[in-house]
Amino acid sequence: MDKDIESLQQILKSDPSNFQARRELSILLVNNGFNEEAEGNLKYLIKYFPDDAELYYNLGIVYEKLKNFQKAKTCYEKAVELSPQEDFYYNLGDVLVELKEWDEAIKAFRKVLETDSGDGNCYFNLGLCYFNKDEKNLALDNFQKAVNINPKDVFAYFYLGYIYQNDGLTNFAIESYQKVLEISPDYSWAYFNLGSIAFRNGNIEEAKNYLQKTLEYNPNDIEAYKLLVKICLKEGETEEILEILHTSLEKEENGDLYYCLARVYKYIGDLEKYCDNLARALKNPYTLTFQHNIVEQEFHATQEKLNRREGIAPETEIEEYEEESVDEENSGETDENTGEDSEENEEFDNSIEDYEENGEEDSEIITDEEE
Repeated sequence: MDKDIESLQQILKSDPSNFQARRELSILLVNNGFNEEAEGNLKYLIKYFPDDAELYYNLGIVYEKLKNFQKAKTCYEKAVELSPQEDFYYNLGDVLVELKEWDEAIKAFRKVLETDSGDGNCYFNLGLCYFNKDEKNLALDNFQKAVNINPKDVFAYFYLGYIYQNDGLTNFAIESYQKVLEISPDYSWAYFNLGSIAFRNGNIEEAKNYLQKTLEYNPNDIEAYKLLVKICLKEGETEEILEILHTSLEKEENGDLYYCLARVYKYIGDLEKYCDNLARALKNPYTLTFQHNIVEQEFHATQEKLNRREGIAPETEIEEYEEESVDEENSGETDENTGEDSEENEEFDNSIEDYEENGEEDSEIITDEEE
């Protein structure tokens, strides 16, 4: 392939006006990741062939690869204006999803379905658009159509499970997540959500097993550690959770895990180790997603108790697992006079049912894979 690029470049050196060679070179450059060079060649060609839809389409692909989605959108719009082809509309829809222009993306994918009603990816993307518009019934309908066309669409099944879970349709949610795991046995998010459902239903051992599977496939899943800590403390299994956290921290330091460990030591009444792990959490700020000011206040208040040689009574209760929205995760309040968390650090106790980061990383994974 490199030889093909070199030979075309040699042709253009001797004959810069050889448009066919430049067109072929542009495609090879795009396919081999030489995006900036491909951009220059395509823009050169467009000057001479301003009505060539394929050139705008290929330039849109270049901008999409360069993550310049606004320019990609402009190119795809020009391509469909010149020649309303199915591929052009599909790529336009993908870029509009990246730009979170849900209504326009829906129109683009609907255009694809006018000529290809069996495009499962289009139905998935429509489901994603309606999901983000909070039109859950339409999202369910399109995700279901996606899996009917493509029974291996793991992402569509995951979204079906998530919607059912949040609507309280537990059996349907479990069935969908189990489908995810049949297709992709290492899909850690499905294990986590199954663990959340099991915990909420009081199936503690089942919840622990699912969470341990989550960590087997994704050792960096902090939410799984948080819920596992809560479960183990509720069950009085402090030695087990201490071993899990210490083993993980031996492999790699992590601010969130140190904070989880600190909370375990607070629960069993070991003030020195509680304070020590709060300090370690603060020394790892880039991996500490708990509110730093709350952790700092907790650390200073605990340090003062140590200086006064005060003890700390073991905690006797763990707050019940409560379903919270993602936006409410960080709603923990602090008593400014003591620097301690009010009753319990709410940020630690809030449950996280899904992994959507949201709309960004997860959406990228889904849309990239579905392409």
